[in-house]
Amino acid sequence: ETSGTKVSNSQLEAPRPATSLANDSHNIILLVCLCGQDSGCGSREIGVKNKSSKNHNKAKRKHCIAHFVWMCSCLRRLSVIMAQATQTSSKESSPQYRVSRSAYAEGAHEDELPLDFENASGESQEALVTIVVFGASGDLAKKKIYPVLWALFRDKHISRQCPIVGYSRSKLSVEELIEHTRPHIKAPKEDEELLKAFFGQLSYVPGNYDSADDFKRLNTFLTEKEGASKSKDRIFYLALPPSAFNTTTENIRGHCMSETKNRVVIEKPFGKDLDSSNLLSQHLARHFKEEEIYRIDHYLGKEMVQNVMVQRFANRIFGPLWNRDNIANVQIVFKENFGTEGRGGYFDEFGIIRDVMQNHLLQILCLVAMERPATLAADDIRLEKVKVLKCVQPLTPDDIVIGQYTASGSNPGYLDDPSVTNKESTTPTFATAVFYVANDRWDGVPFVLRCGKALEERKAEIRIQFRDVAGPLFGRTARNELVIRVQPNEAMYLKMIAKQPGMSDQLLQTDLDLTYSSRYDVKLPDAYERLLVDVIHGEQTNFVRSDELAEAWRIFTPILKQIEAGAVRPIPYPFGSRGPAESDSLIRSLGYKYTQYTWSKDRQAK
Repeated sequence: ETSGTKVSNSQLEAPRPATSLANDSHNIILLVCLCGQDSGCGSREIGVKNKSSKNHNKAKRKHCIAHFVWMCSCLRRLSVIMAQATQTSSKESSPQYRVSRSAYAEGAHEDELPLDFENASGESQEALVTIVVFGASGDLAKKKIYPVLWALFRDKHISRQCPIVGYSRSKLSVEELIEHTRPHIKAPKEDEELLKAFFGQLSYVPGNYDSADDFKRLNTFLTEKEGASKSKDRIFYLALPPSAFNTTTENIRGHCMSETKNRVVIEKPFGKDLDSSNLLSQHLARHFKEEEIYRIDHYLGKEMVQNVMVQRFANRIFGPLWNRDNIANVQIVFKENFGTEGRGGYFDEFGIIRDVMQNHLLQILCLVAMERPATLAADDIRLEKVKVLKCVQPLTPDDIVIGQYTASGSNPGYLDDPSVTNKESTTPTFATAVFYVANDRWDGVPFVLRCGKALEERKAEIRIQFRDVAGPLFGRTARNELVIRVQPNEAMYLKMIAKQPGMSDQLLQTDLDLTYSSRYDVKLPDAYERLLVDVIHGEQTNFVRSDELAEAWRIFTPILKQIEAGAVRPIPYPFGSRGPAESDSLIRSLGYKYTQYTWSKDRQAK
């Protein structure tokens, strides 16, 4: 067109090779950009009076209009070309993959963009990786990791040709590994053939975690398994005690790294205090890039925890209310109605604060309190979480109540557990702690974290209680409260005041209720399933970054040392109770107002 040659509509619409289309589109974009700079019709010149004659201004405006029409013609052609390119591309490469939003936000080059394995119809696509499970003979692997891998295999989140290799010190055959794992895998009869196919992908290599020769042998085995497959990405899942982290990661780095992409998944605890955590982080940093490290906290994979950001930033109604002017206090609660039950050896070393509060509950606090991130990119979200933690001061004895459960009826106490060898142990099985986020949004609002074992019920929830109505027209009424039930029976409900139906003028407390089981006919994935899919796709949003971890330990380390020194002692509470009465007293002193209203359990079953 620029050379005076006219192009017909039929010529524009004729199919052309994708490479030619791409070249045309780049050329047109370049021409349009140059036109905007060189045509002399910038916005600053249109309609501006100057010393030139009126005829000159008329000619100039006419010239600008001509260029504008030409640009529109170019853009029309560009739209046709891009439409053809899309059609050609979809025919040449099927299925189509979505590029992850976080990759765009991070400014990744097109060739480096990770793919979400989901086609245009929303169906999951198979990811081809090699998965190595260290500690394959342990409880975590057989009760959780292998059942989750089966679910991903069944739902095509990993390829049916994906090698799954177990590694541990135990001298096991593959058949023995399957025998240990099978009781923990749920599969209906119609999935028996598929389950056999899954077991056919399992293999096992025995070896020590501190032996370079054993890891070289493992690498040879992995290379043979991968064969000529297109992807040789490797995921190393460390279902191991912390004592084995260092030697295992050193040998992975030295002898088992793939030439393409590598991801190392590490289970908590990530150290016992700030110093030990920093040592572990420094060790990992010497061997891996931060983007290769996935510190897994399974609570970040739970449906309702992942919903917190959506509720906050996708709903206009919450934005103006989410601050110290409207919110009186926040509670984040974790309760278990059973004791240590044979896990006393592990638990006595770490306690409820390290096991639950320092990670699961603090992560939820960050999601509730954080500012809106710039994008949905992993680092943007994690940056805002770190900012929250930087505003929190270390706990003091005045901020915390701890307890330890005792026998009640037929239920044994903590020290009665045979796996607790130290019968003088002061390890807390219950803790309530108050935190303040010293920033403009939350200054003065108490965030109460409460967790414990052997309590009256099992649940995890977030309770956001709003302030009293100012100048109440109807007298003092119960406060509004937004409750997000994390488990069990996932739900969100807003406690509010309404008029009693009928002729009565009385007020009653009721709720706006979103119970997932009654609203949605869908099976929610296990938290580990969701997080392992994230690992496969290279998505780090729901994993803990090293600076985030350091800030968390900074807050908790001083009080942990005081507890271990005996400066803060646990208060006994009976098995099956609400915990120490001092905990409720602390919460009331912070301004939380209890009500007799009970969320109706009848609706949970509907």
